Order: sequence, then C-alpha cells, then structure tokens
Amino acid sequence: MHVFVSLETDCWYSVRLKGQEALFPALLVDSFPGDTMNGAPVDLSFKNISKLTDALMEEPKSSLRPLKRNAEGKYISCSLRLSNNSITDLCDLQKTVSHFLAEPSHLAWLDLSFNQISHIDQALCKMHELRVLYLHGNNIYSLSELDRLGALPHLHSITLQGNPVETNKTYRNRVISALPQLKTVDFSAVTQQERVLAKLWHQGNSRSKRSEKRV
Repeated sequence: MHVFVSLETDCWYSVRLKGQEALFPALLVDSFPGDTMNGAPVDLSFKNISKLTDALMEEPKSSLRPLKRNAEGKYISCSLRLSNNSITDLCDLQKTVSHFLAEPSHLAWLDLSFNQISHIDQALCKMHELRVLYLHGNNIYSLSELDRLGALPHLHSITLQGNPVETNKTYRNRVISALPQLKTVDFSAVTQQERVLAKLWHQGNSRSKRSEKRV
C-alpha cells in the first residue's frame, strides 16, 4: 500500500492509494503504520515553511487529539509532523525539536514527507531515539545518503517512495542492507526473504568493490 497525504482539511486527509484519491478521517491517517507513539503529534504541516527556523514562529495545528503542554509551555509529545512544506535542509532540526517538545531527546516519530530535502543532514542522525521516519515525496537522489541513517539504532520504519532514489534498481535492497533493523519500508513489511536477498546483495557488492580496487 502506497500512501501519499496531499491535502488536509479540519478532520479529513486526502490520500492517494495506488493512484486513487480518497478521503480518510484524520484519526485513521494517524493510525497508519508508524504513527503509534503516545500523544498527539505536534503538527506543523502545510505551513509554507522553507527553513526550519521559520517553524519557530508557527503554532501547531489543532487535531482531534489535543496537545498537552508542560509548565514551560512545551508540548508533551514524541512526534513531530513537518510534512507538505518547502523545507530544503535539516541543519536546524535540533533547534526546532527543542523549541516545541518537552523532551526533545525522546523524538520517536518524524514526518518530513513532501518537502524538498535532498540531503540527510547530520542533525537528523543525532535523533537517536527515532523509530519512524517519513521522507517520501522529497528530492533524495543518492543511495549513499541513506547510509548515514545507520546512526539511528532504533529506526524500524522509513518511507522514501517518491524520491528520485526510488528509481534505482537496487533501491529496496540497498535500504534494507544499510538499515537491517527495519521492519517496514514504504509502508510495506520487510520479509525474511528480502533480508536474505539484501545480505547477499551487500556481500556481492562488497566483493565487486574489492575486485575493482585490486584492478
């Protein structure tokens, strides 16, 4: 199942499933694989944000699950939604997370889908508690960018469809090989057979590179 959230109203999301447009209640979209963290997400989607520092001036959108704040006014949540903006880089991600979340080091669910991100910034790789990462609908071209995500030991779900990197024939093998702990890729469960194939692909690719060096 391929899910692309493209439009939001007060209580409904417009979602494309295999090319078909359909409306789903916001709570149902929030229950899609990966969005199972405690507390409502801090929702900064559709805010016309081009730089993450712009987000600091924004108020999160209200949802059917009210956000709670601590005594300092920060949100008690481990989920952050920044989808459907025009973000190009993530260098200020730590500042943004710390601005909104009461426990920034506990960020576990991050939605960066439908932006203009082309590079996996080191700031993202420092989110060591991250479990779920949505990056679909961006501009990531190079498979080597994904290797940096190996610094996230708890990451178990990622989406990358709709990026130029998806057109590479070895795309899924490379993702599973680089991040062997993944349980789902692009909303599709990683099977044992895929794990074995990814491991074989990685071994074959490593041998090929060693042979090229000797030549």
